[in-house]
Amino acid sequence: MATAAAATRSFLQVAATEEAVAPPLRVVQIEGLVILKIIKHCTEFSPALVTGQLLGLDVGSVLEVTNCFPFPIREEDEEIEAEGANYQLEMMRCLREVNVDNNTVGWYQSTLLGSYQTVELIETFMNYQENIRRCVCIIYDPSKSNQGVLALKALKLSDSFMELYRANEFNGEKLREKNLSWVDIFEEIPIKVSNSALVSAFMTELEADSPVTQSDYDRLQLSTNPFMERNMEFLIECMDDLSTEQQKFQFYYRNLSRQQAQQQTWLQKRRSENMARKAAGEEPLPEEDPLNPIFKPLPEPSRLDSFLITNQVSNYCSQINSVAGQSFSRLYLMKALHEN
Repeated sequence: MATAAAATRSFLQVAATEEAVAPPLRVVQIEGLVILKIIKHCTEFSPALVTGQLLGLDVGSVLEVTNCFPFPIREEDEEIEAEGANYQLEMMRCLREVNVDNNTVGWYQSTLLGSYQTVELIETFMNYQENIRRCVCIIYDPSKSNQGVLALKALKLSDSFMELYRANEFNGEKLREKNLSWVDIFEEIPIKVSNSALVSAFMTELEADSPVTQSDYDRLQLSTNPFMERNMEFLIECMDDLSTEQQKFQFYYRNLSRQQAQQQTWLQKRRSENMARKAAGEEPLPEEDPLNPIFKPLPEPSRLDSFLITNQVSNYCSQINSVAGQSFSRLYLMKALHEN
C-alpha cells in the first residue's frame, strides 16, 4: 500500500510538473475534413465574415483539431447573442453524447484580403485565454484562395504581448523594456494536415488520372486586377489611419515639450524666490507643487492601434508583392508559349 501510495504521489507530482512546465506550441494538426468544413462555411457566406468553434485535443507541443462547427451569424441584439451562446453549448452537448471530441481549442474565422489584425481579434483571444490554457485562431481568406493558393493560417498571441495587454501598458517605456515591436503581436503556428488511413485510401481512388487539377489552372489566370485593386484600396486606407495615429503622437510630444518648458520657467522663478527668502531668513518653498497643472503628467497615447495598423500594412504589401511576382512569371510563361 505504501509503495502504491508513493507511486501515486510520484505520478501526481510528475503530472503537476508537466502541467506547470508545458512545452511551447509547435504545430497545429488539423484533419482534412475540418479544413473542408471551414472552407465550405467561409466560402458560402463570402464576402460576409463568419466564425466557428474548433474542437480537439491539446497534446504536448501539438494542438490537434479534430472537429468544428459554425456559429450563427451575429447580430447586435443581446437576445440573439444569448441564443448564440446557448447554441454553442447545445452543440457541444450533442457532440459529447455521440462521443466526439468536444474540447474547445480555439475558433476559426474568415477574412477579406487578410484584414484580420484588429482589436476585436485580440479581445477574443484574451476571452478564450481566461478558460483555455492554449488556443489558436484559424484564419481563412476566400478571396486569396481564389488565386489558387490555400490561404489558411493558425495564429496565437505572444506571451509578452498578452502580459502588456492585461496591464494595459502600451507606452514607449514598457515596449522598450519588453523589447516588443509590431511584429511580436501575433505568432503564426505551422499547420499540418492529417488524414486517417481510410480517408487517404479513398482520396487516392478519387484522384483523377489527369496530372493537372483545377487549382493548377487557377494559378495561371492572368487577370489579377480586382485582387490588386482591392489590396491597394485597403493599403491606402491603412496608410491614412497610420497617418492619423502619427498625428496623435506628434500632438502629444508637442504638448509634452510645452509642459516641460513651462516647468523649467516655473522652477527658475521658484528658485529665485527661494534665494530671496533665504536672504530674508525665511524658509524656502518646495520646488515642486503637485497641485499645479503643469506638473500633472500627460497621458501617453496607446501604441496598440499603430502596431496593428503597421502589421496590416505589412500584410498588404506582402500580398501585393507576391501577386505581382506571380503575375510577371505567368506573363513570361505566356510569352514563351506564344513564341513557340
